[in-house]
Amino acid sequence: MTFLNFLIGGISLGSIYAIIALGYTMVYGIAKMLNFAHGDVIMVGAYICFYAISRFSLPPLVGVLLAMFVCTVLGMVVERLAYKPLRAAPSLAVLITAIGVSYFLQNAALLLWSSNPKVFPSVVGTGKVALFGGELTITHVTIVTIVSCVVIMLALTWFTGKTKMGKAMRACSEDKGAAQLMGINVNATISMTFAIGSGLAAIAGVLLCSAYPTLVPTTGSMPGIKAFTAAVFGGIGSIPGALLGGLLLGVIEIFAKAYISTQLSDAIVFAVLIVVLLVKPAGLLGKQIREKV
Repeated sequence: MTFLNFLIGGISLGSIYAIIALGYTMVYGIAKMLNFAHGDVIMVGAYICFYAISRFSLPPLVGVLLAMFVCTVLGMVVERLAYKPLRAAPSLAVLITAIGVSYFLQNAALLLWSSNPKVFPSVVGTGKVALFGGELTITHVTIVTIVSCVVIMLALTWFTGKTKMGKAMRACSEDKGAAQLMGINVNATISMTFAIGSGLAAIAGVLLCSAYPTLVPTTGSMPGIKAFTAAVFGGIGSIPGALLGGLLLGVIEIFAKAYISTQLSDAIVFAVLIVVLLVKPAGLLGKQIREKV
């Protein structure tokens, strides 16, 4: 049953990557920009939840909701102050700004909460479910993480396909100029995209720190990079691609750590990404778009 334990662990980790990757894929799909500060929003959400539970003794659910609210507002503020003025700027300027915002959030967290590692309390307890006579054990955190990922993906798919705002997001993704001519408020749509992505980042941060309970100001950096890798892996701009890429990335990472090398696991993950992009440059579920000259 060791194989199944590793597989479930990989799916759990991949579910976290998938939730984070949604923020990247939605923002890129609509605004055509890479928000590299997204990983640090994860860290902010985890800190808010940590202090809500540990210092103010709030129920875990309230702590998660508070983290989602703070991260949602933070995402909208960052978009308004840092990215909105650069709508017509070259992509390189937006990329440099995103990296600057990332370092700003990390250093702000360092000043506010210090560099001392915090032991994050699990929001769902430390219980386990034993199957097959105890040979296969699944923690409550793993179950909640996988279920949360599935629910979020289904809800987001419904939202983008059935609601007025979701259809506006899809229209902006296709052609922002045409969408604006049809009466869609492009700026409000992009702002809502940042809000949703940042709220989901808070959930991912709480789930990540529940599974790996060490919290520092750089907690979101590597998961953010891996989630971006997952988004590219699955096809950036595609919601199902974010799910597929995240799950595959998590499974590959866990199996690489278990059967090959803990030190080389990250290198193996990125090597697989390179191979996939050489074969299918748009990602597994991405579409190759031809630009008219």
